[in-house]
Amino acid sequence: MKKNNVLEDGYGRRFYYLRLSVTDVCNFRCDYCLPEGYQSVPKAPDLSVAEAATVMRAFAQLGTQKVRLSGGEPSLRKDLPELIQAARQTPGIQRVAVTSNGYKLPSVIDSWHLSGLDQLNISIDSLDDNEFARITGHDCLPKIRAGIDRALALGIQTKVNAVLLSDGAQARLQQFLRWLKTTPVTLRFIELMQTGDNRDYFASNHLRGSDIEQQLIESGWQLLPRAIDAGPAREYVHPDYAGRIGLITPYSKDFCSSCNRLRISAQGKLHLCLFSDAGLDLRETIRTGDADALAEKVRALIGNKEVSHYLQNGNTGGTQNLSIIGG
Repeated sequence: MKKNNVLEDGYGRRFYYLRLSVTDVCNFRCDYCLPEGYQSVPKAPDLSVAEAATVMRAFAQLGTQKVRLSGGEPSLRKDLPELIQAARQTPGIQRVAVTSNGYKLPSVIDSWHLSGLDQLNISIDSLDDNEFARITGHDCLPKIRAGIDRALALGIQTKVNAVLLSDGAQARLQQFLRWLKTTPVTLRFIELMQTGDNRDYFASNHLRGSDIEQQLIESGWQLLPRAIDAGPAREYVHPDYAGRIGLITPYSKDFCSSCNRLRISAQGKLHLCLFSDAGLDLRETIRTGDADALAEKVRALIGNKEVSHYLQNGNTGGTQNLSIIGG
């Protein structure tokens, strides 16, 4: 394996973190993402395990240390354990993560663990069973929480993602705080982002994460240092809580200055930003299995990465919904 310097763009940002979508299919109907459910469209086949392995080898050569397998809903791929194993066996990859809605978690988490999973992110926007069912279209929160308990028992670092929605935000915050008293997960509040399909919903439901963050600081939560392969969350701890809280606030000033991640879609397109206008098709190179050639192609393309996502200007790029390239 040829080892290159860490991938760096024209703004001095270094990229240690790859988000690799393995499918854009999702079985949930979340209000803010796919309220009508997943709509199938003609597209190229998803990357095979061998093709995904080529992608991960190439990015490892470029300094990537962490791979997150995302979707859509990655558990809908029956070969997800093989994909996890491929990531685990890639020289240079130190952390393997999966983001999931948790629908199948109790029945699959042991196989993911055996395949080499280090970190799990589960999306839960409310701890109220009825509200969760209304948001997602599935009445399955108790099953998901049982899966989280099993993941923790297996020693898997577990995070829970919750999209901030203005209506009922304080009630949900108090529910989560009670849970975090005794549950050692990291809860990450994610500020609702505008996409091509949710403009009206965004206008009605957007809540700035800075409002919640200030409330936490005033309650004694303290900011932790950020690891080089960490996601975009600012993470807080409190001596009275077993869990932690993270804030992802894409509309905050200089949010993009600390960007350390790139995305590959399930069809093999490089997305330099979640909100880029279009992906850069790498499938032909991926199919050759030549990780060196793929790494050089990615290095040549990184100069096209913009300084900002320009969300603050109302730009949503080509992102119609967050299931397309894993959010």
